[in-house]
Amino acid sequence: MRRQRGLSFWGFLFVGVLAALALLVGFKVTPSVVEYYGIKKAITTVAAEATPGTTVTDIRNAFMRRQAIDDFSSVDGKDLDISKDGGDVVISVAYDKKIPLFANVSLLIEYEATSGKSKAKRVD
Repeated sequence: MRRQRGLSFWGFLFVGVLAALALLVGFKVTPSVVEYYGIKKAITTVAAEATPGTTVTDIRNAFMRRQAIDDFSSVDGKDLDISKDGGDVVISVAYDKKIPLFANVSLLIEYEATSGKSKAKRVD
């Protein structure tokens, strides 16, 4: 007689709980990641549209217009680190996003975005 193979009830329950937890994290994190890519797109576009005569205030205002259109709230115009690399405007931003999962368990994601080649500077 051959022994039966497969998941037991407890094994099936364990796999189900793991799958549910993975789905919960995925559903909670997805809006934050979409917002990050919107912010990254906004700073890249604003930096590309900047001319040599563009002031820091003009750059912040252009970013805030993009913020209103793309509807993200984690970063404001005052949070931007604006510098010049050669003749190019480089806009960087670094921020944290705390995502509550359940009870007293949260997920902290550290985002960094820049319009240039260098890494964004983290301000703690």
